[in-house]
Amino acid sequence: MKKNEQTDLEEKKVNEEEKTSKKEDVKEEKEENKALKEIVRLSKELEESKTKEADWKNKYYQAYADLDNTRKNLAKDHEVALKYRAMGFIEKLLPALDSFEMAFKVKPQDEKIKNYTKGFEMILSQFEKALADEGVSVINPQQGDVFDHNTMQAIATEEGEKDGLIKAVYLKGYFLKDRIVRPAMVIVTKAKEEVKEEVSKDNK
Repeated sequence: MKKNEQTDLEEKKVNEEEKTSKKEDVKEEKEENKALKEIVRLSKELEESKTKEADWKNKYYQAYADLDNTRKNLAKDHEVALKYRAMGFIEKLLPALDSFEMAFKVKPQDEKIKNYTKGFEMILSQFEKALADEGVSVINPQQGDVFDHNTMQAIATEEGEKDGLIKAVYLKGYFLKDRIVRPAMVIVTKAKEEVKEEVSKDNK
């Protein structure tokens, strides 16, 4: 083989090798680009999944908190219902208790009637004990006490030395635990005009 021909063959071989190398480089670059794109896509999906996961967690915790609050409210309502379950019954019973109280204000002279009265007093005591066992307490202000608008209701006024004192109790009031069933019905004093004028002069 001639020298020139050998040189041509070598150059041709080198060129082919370079072409093959370039093709491989291009192929590797394409594969790298494809891999990078896949990584970017997967990273984006991962971030979206994390965001969705956080949203679902928030929704779960919110739903759990709402459910827990509902459960607590239901338990509280049930507790209140049990605590004041006798309210309606006691309200209906008050007129009978009032009748007993009014009847006992009249002192009988007849011995037979006195015996009946003692029997009714025992019945009233049993009523009062049963009510006390249910958490009922009596609001029974005394003459001369200061009027309390939280536990009393003024049904009339009468002249007195000072304003706002209890002159008389018309009907007792009642509590069921810490809730008023009925305020005490009372007559309240109202100072005379001349007394007010004297007090006013003394203060000047």
